Amino acid sequence: MIKLFKNFNKQDILIILICLVMIVFQVWIELKLPDYMSEITRLIQTDGSKMSEILEQGSYMLLCAFGSLASAIGVGYLASKLSASFSRTLRNKIFNKVEDFGMAEIKKFSTSSLITRTTNDVTQIEMLISMGLQMMIKAPIMAVWAVMKIIDKSIQWSMLTAAGVVILLSTVIALMIIVLPRFAKVQKLIDRVNGVTRENLTGIRVIRAFNAEEFQSNRFEEVNNDLTNTQLFNQRCFAIMNPMMNFVMHFLTLGIYFIGALMIVKAGMVEKVNLFSNMVVFSSYGMQVIMSFLMLAMIFMMVPRAQVSANRINEVLDETIDITDGQFNDEPKEKGTVEFKNVSFKYPDADEYLLKDISFKANKGETIAFIGSTGSGKSTLINLVPRFYDATDGEVLVDGINVKEYKQETLHNKIGYVPQKAVMFTGTVSENVSYGDNGRKKPSLDKIKKAIDVAQGTDFVTKMEDKYESHIARGGTNVSGGQKQRLAIARAIARDPEIYIFDDSFSALDYKTDAVLRKELKKYTKDATSLIVAQRIGTIMNADKIIVLDKGECVGIGTHKELLKNCEVYKEIALSQLSKEELDNA
Repeated sequence: MIKLFKNFNKQDILIILICLVMIVFQVWIELKLPDYMSEITRLIQTDGSKMSEILEQGSYMLLCAFGSLASAIGVGYLASKLSASFSRTLRNKIFNKVEDFGMAEIKKFSTSSLITRTTNDVTQIEMLISMGLQMMIKAPIMAVWAVMKIIDKSIQWSMLTAAGVVILLSTVIALMIIVLPRFAKVQKLIDRVNGVTRENLTGIRVIRAFNAEEFQSNRFEEVNNDLTNTQLFNQRCFAIMNPMMNFVMHFLTLGIYFIGALMIVKAGMVEKVNLFSNMVVFSSYGMQVIMSFLMLAMIFMMVPRAQVSANRINEVLDETIDITDGQFNDEPKEKGTVEFKNVSFKYPDADEYLLKDISFKANKGETIAFIGSTGSGKSTLINLVPRFYDATDGEVLVDGINVKEYKQETLHNKIGYVPQKAVMFTGTVSENVSYGDNGRKKPSLDKIKKAIDVAQGTDFVTKMEDKYESHIARGGTNVSGGQKQRLAIARAIARDPEIYIFDDSFSALDYKTDAVLRKELKKYTKDATSLIVAQRIGTIMNADKIIVLDKGECVGIGTHKELLKNCEVYKEIALSQLSKEELDNA
């Protein structure tokens, strides 16, 4: 947790120092109250005392009370401001760190866990700072100061107070030993609840289509019950604190007055007045000592869970990112080329290679297609170009430069990427198409219209209520799958990149739209290099070069006609989709 607090800036430290001064002032005036109370008690029992003297001491008590209130309000405001500012900084750090994560790091933590760490775990730290700054500083100062005030009053009363403190501390330590291991479990269970809830929301159509609502409810109920039972156990343990605190406070008050009564009975007349006054003062200070340890106990209840959250946040912030920026940021000699040199790849936690010894080169203006059975490694192969993963062996070159040497921003500015699953963001049609930064001027409205037109989206966009300014819901839930895919293609076109990557990006289109789109796309992107992953033979048969993958290995490279003659795997795929006559006439 100390590691996280290094994120405090100079302004935060200044606020902490101001709070410290205000808390010391608050403790000082609160501990003055028993002195004034003792003086009032003495005046009441002294013959000849004037009412004005008693009212004067009472006025001082009121001033102390209002001073303590004002100080508490000020500290509360500053602590809330500090905790909110710190949590904002922490969320930004986590978000920016996750933005730099590669796919391997995201899979390691899981999406639901990263969401919990950015929200719930940060909230635990925020609560600790907000409440802890007030209690953690105030409690020990008040405890030490109050003990110094009463240490010379009576050895019997002091020992009684010490006994109360020991009972409280023993209770707190026992609770910490029992509950602490369960705090880590709570945060992991929150991850699981988030995971099941997220899966339920994203897969709601499939769940309903397969009448799986009861199955999902049972899954959620299971993780929800685990979380509830763990939290109930923790809260039941902490519920012991309140009756124990009341017992100690009442026991201490009763004990002080009982011992005081015995001492007064044995004392002389003069000593009786002083003893009674000291008993009232000691009782007040004793309560202050107990309240100090009560505040510490509350902090002890918060610290363990905050510590678990801090560890989880540090895990994200300390995670080593495998894919780091290179230094190359100049104009390379080549342009629009992609080359694989003996590239092999396996996932970090895998034993076997998914891709084995892949070599090819795509020149400027060429269209290179990839086809193969499911799981043959097509999508993984093209994901090595924008460095979503790094090749395990071999080199991936863009414009003759190893992709690992590029600054990632420079590399991504060269690429227009259309993923397998079209992704839409909350905003308008034009905002989605012009999304991102390509290192140049933002696309104009005319450019956006042209990109949508090439992607065969003009027809449905112009029929929308606000046309190019029509609202797109989060995830594109208010447009169809084919419409999302066309807008995703338009987004890549609007960037005017050197290299287009289409990861099975035509699968949701009907054959007619697919054919027209590819024809227009070929005209528009004639000077750019296109890498296309596809399942349909019709989508790729006109490619300049087709690479056939089978179990991660390249089993054929050539044109459509060449592969029909020379590659048995390609021929099987082609005959499974088209008749022999259609292939002969293609």
